[in-house]
Amino acid sequence: MKISKTRTLSLLTILVLIGGCGSVTTRYEAAPNLPEEIPVLTQNPHYEPRIERGPDYIDELLAEPAPAQPKVIQGMNQHGDQRELAAKGFVRIGNGRYALDDAGSVADSIELGRSVGAEQIWLYHELAEDSSASASSSLLAAYYVRFKLLFGATFRNLNASEREQLQVSGGVQIGAVVGGTPASQANLMAGDYVTSVNGKAVAGRVEFQELLKNEAGKPVTLEVIRNQKRADRVVRLGAMPPVIK
Repeated sequence: MKISKTRTLSLLTILVLIGGCGSVTTRYEAAPNLPEEIPVLTQNPHYEPRIERGPDYIDELLAEPAPAQPKVIQGMNQHGDQRELAAKGFVRIGNGRYALDDAGSVADSIELGRSVGAEQIWLYHELAEDSSASASSSLLAAYYVRFKLLFGATFRNLNASEREQLQVSGGVQIGAVVGGTPASQANLMAGDYVTSVNGKAVAGRVEFQELLKNEAGKPVTLEVIRNQKRADRVVRLGAMPPVIK
């Protein structure tokens, strides 16, 4: 699956948050969800994939089976809509672009969305640069699905001040939590600090990510610090999607 580095807002990228504390740059990183990338050829000339895989592969990652008829929604602001959908766990898998904004293009964009396994299709009517009354508009269709999530929250390394305050040598802080995911169901909240997994101390986000990946599909016990109080949270991790070779 080839994800554009310049435009990705993936299950995983859609949840990446960037924060800072003084001169220290902190970075939230989503738990792993998608396997290694294997490009495939996309035949439809109107389709711009963000995930270069076929619909069968997409189906295996869906939180729910793809509907026979995708939900079609008239969008207002594609960037604002994308942020709102990302907060609900939706991933933009591709776009459909049509030079003409007419009934035929709309019908074609819906059929294309069905063929790529989209769950929702957001339509945007884009005016040409010429703003005159006679100017034509083009059609953009944004295709979304909701993937299964291994963990369902972003996380970042602790900075030196946080480690000193919490009296720990390492750990991660939880960022955005997606509703209905393992992290959400375990009552994890933004701002929580995680210091261990199954009793094993966590050095930072890279090790935390690997521990989650290694325990995929199993319940794990996280030691969490919230408001200076420690508690255990059992998280029933989602399964890692299969790697296609």
